[in-house]
Amino acid sequence: MHIQRVLKLRHLFASTCIALALVASPGLGQNSKPQPVPIADLIPEARDVPFPGVMTLEVDATDIDRAIFSMKQTIPVPEEARKSGRLTLLYPQWLPGNHAPRGEIEKLVGLKFSADGKPLVWRRDSIDVNAFHITLPAGARELVASFQFVSPTAGNQGRVVVAPKMMNLRWNNVSLYPAGYFTRNIPVDATVTWPAGWQAGSAMRPKRTTGNRVAYERVDYDTLVDSPMFAGAHFKSWPLSDKVTLNVVADAPEYLAATPDQIEAHRRLVAEAENLFGTRHYDRYDFLLSLSDEMSGIGIEHHRSSENGVGTGYFTDWAKGPGSRNLLPHEMTHSWNGKHRRPQGIWAPDFRTPSRDDLLWVYEGQTQFWGYVLGARSGLFSYQDTLDAFAAIAAGLDRRAGRNWRPLVDTTHDPIIAARRPKGWASYQRSEDYYNEGMMIWLEADQIIRRESGNARSLQDFARSFFGGREGDWGVVTYELPDVVAALNAVQPYDWQGFFQGRVFEVTPQVTKQGFVLGGYELVYVPEPSNFIRSGEVASGTSDLSHSIGLIVEKDGKIAQVIWDSPAFAAGMTVGDQITGVASRDYSGEALKAAVAATPTTGTVQLLVKRGKRYRETALSYKGGLRYPALRKTGQGETGLDRLLAPQTR
Repeated sequence: MHIQRVLKLRHLFASTCIALALVASPGLGQNSKPQPVPIADLIPEARDVPFPGVMTLEVDATDIDRAIFSMKQTIPVPEEARKSGRLTLLYPQWLPGNHAPRGEIEKLVGLKFSADGKPLVWRRDSIDVNAFHITLPAGARELVASFQFVSPTAGNQGRVVVAPKMMNLRWNNVSLYPAGYFTRNIPVDATVTWPAGWQAGSAMRPKRTTGNRVAYERVDYDTLVDSPMFAGAHFKSWPLSDKVTLNVVADAPEYLAATPDQIEAHRRLVAEAENLFGTRHYDRYDFLLSLSDEMSGIGIEHHRSSENGVGTGYFTDWAKGPGSRNLLPHEMTHSWNGKHRRPQGIWAPDFRTPSRDDLLWVYEGQTQFWGYVLGARSGLFSYQDTLDAFAAIAAGLDRRAGRNWRPLVDTTHDPIIAARRPKGWASYQRSEDYYNEGMMIWLEADQIIRRESGNARSLQDFARSFFGGREGDWGVVTYELPDVVAALNAVQPYDWQGFFQGRVFEVTPQVTKQGFVLGGYELVYVPEPSNFIRSGEVASGTSDLSHSIGLIVEKDGKIAQVIWDSPAFAAGMTVGDQITGVASRDYSGEALKAAVAATPTTGTVQLLVKRGKRYRETALSYKGGLRYPALRKTGQGETGLDRLLAPQTR
């Protein structure tokens, strides 16, 4: 009993100490507990009313050595701002075509404001860092802003837009706009001082030129941002129709040596696109194309132009493969799909409103579809290269193990989620698959319409009715998913809602390939790569073994991609590993392919792999040999896919 009493007393003492500690310690049960304070939005909401006055914007683009743009901007002060004593200016952040907030606010420097020659106090908004609140003196009728945009001088700073012989002037980088107004209601007079001797291409037209200083026609701010410029010392233009021009800048004049046949293919592109949609939603359209190894590439759509940046060999290496020739058909298609017809969630009254990207599988997916079709119809892509591209795309989507957990519609948010940064496990994480998988869905839709209508109709009928309209109307007409379904049913009655539900909104283990099947083809795997795959390997400097051992390997043996659940994955390989040896010999792409080709006999691929400072011997268990995707014709005569890709204007 004595021992039990002692233990009981000890327990009571310990419990008392714990209770006292709880009372005494502010860290346990007595923490301070703040309450949230409502966040006041100090930025005026955009209104669909005219802006009182005209902004002027002067850009000095002559500092090509340091890639710095210098600006002076004059903004009239609205009456309500004069009364309140404060004006809010915004820097564009949510940029059309980027599907995410891509404004480079960190590169805006040297910001100063003045009125009547006197400096003004400004403060950045504490919530929206792209907004600036300026305190105005009594009677101020206009505000003058001066600032610089320090564009990237190396790729790790962002996209390089200034090279020694060319530049890409993007108005969203070099301007501000007043909050409280739809951007389409804010008039702007813009002037650019170019480097001496340079020429510029844009959907905007000069109204006055003094030396190398060019004043451009007045436009609204929305159109200004939608009208970028390519300028350079080596510049050439080709008319492609009465309204369309191809403007090209290059690192050196020899890269501008386009042949008549090459330019003719671009003329056919325009003819095929205008025939496809039946109307032209532009008063003029300017392809802006840079051929450079120094300025970063790009592919961004605009209503009356497009920014297209590729390597220097676009014309001079034409015979080596299709290369980047699918870019221009894709971007021009956006003039109809994405710019004139736009999902309601993607249209915005200003560049502050976030984008709701759920319908990008229509916006980008059907554009990807028509881009490949127009490439084939125009001859920019050969018929065989187009089939090979379809095969490679479908097979690549089947390698996306992430499709077992992530539906296609969720990838439409990827531009915001991932900000287009590299991914370590892209096949499992998925990426912006709405482009290519959207294309496969629309390919199937085309073939269904052909089958159900007895080849009387096709997706082209939908394109004309849905993306057409009034000739020359380069305004915006918005839509929602029910509008897409209704327009398809008007062309060909079918369960289109159910069709999209199963392919877009639900998890699918494989990409649909019914477009191939109905079109008279099937996806197969062969031991030799197509010209499309081979030319892609040459351009990228990689060996694509994603359909066999599950690797894409760079020229020096560094692993660029590992396919989830592949033999390479099972062997523990990751992006960043480097293959230094194959079967006891130094690494080369040819040696790796030879080892894979021998696997039906050997059953393994023996590799020496380096990770950091460590080496390890790795054996990949695999018996399938080399495997590359291809399309094999199963139908007789001219099939649905043949009809889809056939030229329509010659």
